[in-house]
Amino acid sequence: MPFISQAQTTFNHAALCSANLKVSNKFYTEVLQLKIIPNPFKDTVHTWYSIGPNLQMHIIQANCPKADYPRGVHLCFSVPSITAFVSRLGTMNIPYSNWKGETGKTEHRVDGVNQIYINDPDGYLIEINDAK
Repeated sequence: MPFISQAQTTFNHAALCSANLKVSNKFYTEVLQLKIIPNPFKDTVHTWYSIGPNLQMHIIQANCPKADYPRGVHLCFSVPSITAFVSRLGTMNIPYSNWKGETGKTEHRVDGVNQIYINDPDGYLIEINDAK
């Protein structure tokens, strides 16, 4: 009998700490074009975003230090076109790099996916790719 996984656990959300929620909201809505969804806490220190079907990301304002993690620790979002996304970054003066950290360079992976990396206002590393 083949092994069939019946996962009991599913991914629900990611949460990031922000030193300035207004600055983070501007980044996530204007740069990444994420949609804000209703905040069930109805407070001023959380913003909730839809990041996929039944998936959310929460940005929580707090006294948090600048994120400083190895490159392997990152979020990843896919876009239809890396070229178009990089062009938008240029108009916003937002730097990007490849996996090696070389500024202004795009990575072309062996699986055919193109990717870049940017940092949010709190220093979190975000991969942007064109995976389908």
